[in-house]
Amino acid sequence: MTTSRVVAVRNWKPAEHTGGTDHIAVETPVALTYNRQPHVVMMVTPADLEDFALGFSLTEGLIGAPDDLLAVRVIPREGGIEVAMSITEPWFDRLATQRRNLTGRTGCGLCGAERIEQALRYPEPVGDRVRVTHAAVQQALATMREHQPLQGVTGATHGAAWCDLQGNIGLLREDVGRHNALDKLIGALARQGFDPQNGFVLVSSRASYEMVYKAAAVGMELIVAVSAPTTLAIEFAERAGVTLVGFGRPGRHNVYTFEQRITD
Repeated sequence: MTTSRVVAVRNWKPAEHTGGTDHIAVETPVALTYNRQPHVVMMVTPADLEDFALGFSLTEGLIGAPDDLLAVRVIPREGGIEVAMSITEPWFDRLATQRRNLTGRTGCGLCGAERIEQALRYPEPVGDRVRVTHAAVQQALATMREHQPLQGVTGATHGAAWCDLQGNIGLLREDVGRHNALDKLIGALARQGFDPQNGFVLVSSRASYEMVYKAAAVGMELIVAVSAPTTLAIEFAERAGVTLVGFGRPGRHNVYTFEQRITD
């Protein structure tokens, strides 16, 4: 599916007006349905939607394992796309009892939560086996842009990357929404049967509570963000046992929790 479009643009600089074109990232409504029942509409870059469906289902606790997602169909609809999923009956029955009225804007991490206990969900604490060096974190930061082709063309998308323990990026997913990019990455990794102890996640955004939650939900022990964390992200990382790194830039980064995982 098309992820960017070329549009006409008028360029302005002091004493200079020129015409030209620009590449714009596509953002489209994507309706996620489970066993023919609507669940949520998200604003998404229309790429890697099967990965998005699996990652969203896992991190939202709608299924317990990749095998609980029996089938995925991507269906073009007027004005958007439907991602029709079939899940096992026990999980669908559970979903029917805890439905949330969700409409997901691009930057929405907790859309539709009606009560505090719905918003603040806590997975099991992660393990404590990942060990990397500060140099490995910097290696990942230095090479991330090379793995973001859509961002390079449009300047409008976030990236979520899975890095090995040496800081080499093995897989990256992009989306106009930071949560969507991470869900796409988690879905792609889950299809491969990844081991969360074999690397760490790098995101090209701020570290919100929801980003830490999604990483912790699948056992990721270390999340590196290029921008700032929030107070709730730090508090949640402490509760979940996650090492949280923020302000990740070439030549510097801040470690906010569980610094023992990163050594010189």
